[in-house]
Amino acid sequence: MKGTPVKKYPFATKRYVQILDLKDDPAMLEAYERQHSREEMWPEIMEGIRAVGILEMEIYRTGRHLVMIVEAPADFDWNSAMSRLATMPRQAEWEAHVAQFQSCDDNATSDQKWQMMERIF
Repeated sequence: MKGTPVKKYPFATKRYVQILDLKDDPAMLEAYERQHSREEMWPEIMEGIRAVGILEMEIYRTGRHLVMIVEAPADFDWNSAMSRLATMPRQAEWEAHVAQFQSCDDNATSDQKWQMMERIF
């Protein structure tokens, strides 16, 4: 088993961890994973993520369960960044597109779909 290299930054950062469940359908799980590949990911989405100050965003999957890890500068304000991200080009279209795979309300915003986790250890 190989680990994932972690980038180091010359300034303080902080991490957010969120979870979300996908629909329990093998074909949809495969399609969701493919949609997030470098070849199929919409460039506007990646540009929006960077524009709001997110340094790294990783999504891990086991079965139909997702874990997202977001690394940002120490002074990053999650709520204002997510509000701004929602207005970025194609973001609403992306949310509507990926909603077909997600086990949540189709009209929910990204911040409503992903549940923030609290670090306990």
